[in-house]
Amino acid sequence: MTRKLFGTDGARGRVNTHPMTADAVLRLGAAAGHYFLRDGSATHHVIIGKDTRLSGYMFENALTAGFTSTGMNVLLLGPVPTPAVGFLVRSMGADVGVMISASHNPHEDNGVKFFGPDGFKLSDEAEAAIEAIMAGDIKLADPVSIGRAQRVEGGLSSYVENLHATLPGDLDLSGMKVVIDCANGAAYRAAPELLGRLGAAVTEVGTSPDGKNINENCGTTCTTTAARTVSASGADVAICLDGDADRVMIIDETGEVADGDQIMALFAARWADEGRLQGNTLVTTVMSNLGLERFLAGRGVSLLRTSVGDRYVVEAMRAGGYNLGGEQSGHIVMTDHATTGDGLLAGVHFLAEMQRTGRSASELRHMFEPVPQLLKNIRCSKHAQPLESATVKGAITEAEKRLAGTGRLLIRRSGTESLIRVMAECEDEALLKEIVDGIVADVEAAA
Repeated sequence: MTRKLFGTDGARGRVNTHPMTADAVLRLGAAAGHYFLRDGSATHHVIIGKDTRLSGYMFENALTAGFTSTGMNVLLLGPVPTPAVGFLVRSMGADVGVMISASHNPHEDNGVKFFGPDGFKLSDEAEAAIEAIMAGDIKLADPVSIGRAQRVEGGLSSYVENLHATLPGDLDLSGMKVVIDCANGAAYRAAPELLGRLGAAVTEVGTSPDGKNINENCGTTCTTTAARTVSASGADVAICLDGDADRVMIIDETGEVADGDQIMALFAARWADEGRLQGNTLVTTVMSNLGLERFLAGRGVSLLRTSVGDRYVVEAMRAGGYNLGGEQSGHIVMTDHATTGDGLLAGVHFLAEMQRTGRSASELRHMFEPVPQLLKNIRCSKHAQPLESATVKGAITEAEKRLAGTGRLLIRRSGTESLIRVMAECEDEALLKEIVDGIVADVEAAA
């Protein structure tokens, strides 16, 4: 089965433009409700969380109408991080979890992500099945069997308590100055609460959402605000999250940034030394830096690459029995503790490593020297197919020959935005720029 509605991380798009319209999302909720009611049981529950986008109210109501119309009962969590939904769908015994969020995108976008009863994101096959139901006649419940909806309290606190429980019992961050940037998003309550429990002196950034300022000049997509705050406050470290808090970037005391690759390198090295890195393998995507691969190889640790998207990282981790993975973009997946990428979880474990080793953030955030990497995005319509152009194909073939043995080339269509991404790695930065700029020009001409 093929998928048209779903990308690499759920369904996503501009608000009030298909598929992110109220009527389409209502129908999506009804289709998902029908899919999860297929076992014929009498009682079914769905939990729905959201980030802080203004459109979240509209889509929360639309999904509620869709699910209840098929007979499912709806439990509304309000604003919570995406990984909280993955945790709560299991702890609350729900049949399905839904997160309304467009992650790091601007507030004009929104999206819908589904989690199964095991807390993991749905497979491509399950999403395709929901799309097929959505395209047909959806069976609705009898009037007496329509579902109920209610808001639930305590879900966020349970999630925070669970994160706290993953840390060493004696962890005390008293005396540590931490900047937390919540991107005016879903973690604006959870992150300060957890850091306060740990005793850190917290300076907050991006914790005043107004429905439109999510990811605006803050968070993982704009770390300069947090870096300036670190400098102004004399903080030891900053944790930057994105709009739904499934990504993280770490900023050290000098204002330098550690991306997901550096954070994974730190955790993988520590876990391997302690014998708790399952399969002695880190799972990441094709976007991760070649320097990470070389660093791990030098320590006898294997690197397994997947397609882009933390859901594909998780699928590979589950298939191989691995317990650490993630993406350069900041998704860090620790399946000993969570079912999906969790920025806050990774952030506090970085702080725990600072406290355990007595080392500064700047000492821990640079584990390897990255190979020069250049990424450029070309905006194009969903229907344009520039990568099928003979000119573009020829340019790619030639570039791969020039990089053979010295670097990598990766060209792909984004699964979350109307972009084609051109990325290359090479020690020769002049050659790197020449190759990327040449392919970008050819793609733009063919788009």
